[in-house]
Amino acid sequence: MRASQGERIVPPGPGCDTPHILVHGDLLDACRHLGPAPLFDLVYLDPPFNVGGAFRARLERGQARGRTKRSRCPSAYNDSWGGRDRFFEMLRPRLSAVRDLLTPRATLYLHLDHRTSHYAKVLCDDLFGPGAFRGEIIWVPGNGARRKRGLSVTHQTILVFSKDTSARGRFAWNDGDPMLREPYADTSRAMHFRSLTADGRAFRERRIGGRTYRYYADEGRRIGSVWTDAPAMVANTPIRREATGYPTQKPERLLERIIRASSLPGDVVADLMCGSGTTLVVAARLGRRFIGADISPLAIRLTAQRLSCEGVTFQRLRF
Repeated sequence: MRASQGERIVPPGPGCDTPHILVHGDLLDACRHLGPAPLFDLVYLDPPFNVGGAFRARLERGQARGRTKRSRCPSAYNDSWGGRDRFFEMLRPRLSAVRDLLTPRATLYLHLDHRTSHYAKVLCDDLFGPGAFRGEIIWVPGNGARRKRGLSVTHQTILVFSKDTSARGRFAWNDGDPMLREPYADTSRAMHFRSLTADGRAFRERRIGGRTYRYYADEGRRIGSVWTDAPAMVANTPIRREATGYPTQKPERLLERIIRASSLPGDVVADLMCGSGTTLVVAARLGRRFIGADISPLAIRLTAQRLSCEGVTFQRLRF
C-alpha cells in the first residue's frame, strides 16, 4: 500500500487483526504520517555508525556480509556521510521527530559505537533535556580484538533516555523480569544464602535504613550495565535460525531484554531503522504492537519475509 504525502496513517489498536505496521520509507516520513499524537511506548534505534563505506548482505553462498566492495553482493545501506558533522545533520531531525511521538512514559534506546556515542549523548541531552538520561548499556558483541597495535574497541554503547525528565520520572523498567537478572556467584550463594524457607528456597536478609530486605538465591541479582550474554555471532552465523545475512544484524536476545525491560504487553514498540527486523519479530513474539520502518529495499524485503515466516500479520506501507 502506498500512502500519499498528505495522508495520515492511524495505527490500529490492540483489538485489530493487524496491530503491526511496516513502512518502506525514511524515519522522517514515517513519523510525519503517523503523528502528531504520542504513539511510541518504546523506541529502539540502531542507525548507521558513521563508519564510512557501503554495507552489503550475504544472501547466497559466495557472498560477503558487511563493509565490502564486492559488486555481486546485494547492497543493504550506505554509511558514508562526509564527516561527523554531516552524520549528525542526518541524525538530529530524526531523533527530534521520534521525541515528539513518545508517550509520557516512553523510553528511547539509541545504539551506537565509539565513533559517535559521546557526541550523541550531548545531542540527546539537548533534545530531551539532561534529566531524561537514564544510563548507558555497554554491549559486548563478543567478536574479539582486531588491532595488532593499540587498544581494540570490543563493545558498543546503547544510550537510554526517557520522555519524562524528572528525577523520579515515569518510564517502564520491569525490574522483576527474569531477563533483568543473572545468577549469583557460587561463592556468594555459599557465603550469604544460608537460610531456607519452609519450601526450601535459599535466601538472605539485609537490614538497611531500618528496613529488612529479603533476597532469594533462585531469583538472581539485578543485571548491571555491561551485557556480555547476547553475542552477535548468534545473529550472524548462517547455520543459526535467526541469521538473515543482513549486515550489522543484532541478536534476538539483545532486543528481547530491551523490550521486556522497558515495555508491557500491548505497548507500541518502534524501530524506524529496522534493518533485518529483529526488533519487530521479537516485539510481536512478546505480545507488543510494532511500527517498523527502513529506507532500504533489502531491509524491508528481509523483514517482511522474516515476519511472514513467524506468522505475523502486518500492514505494509510505502512513503
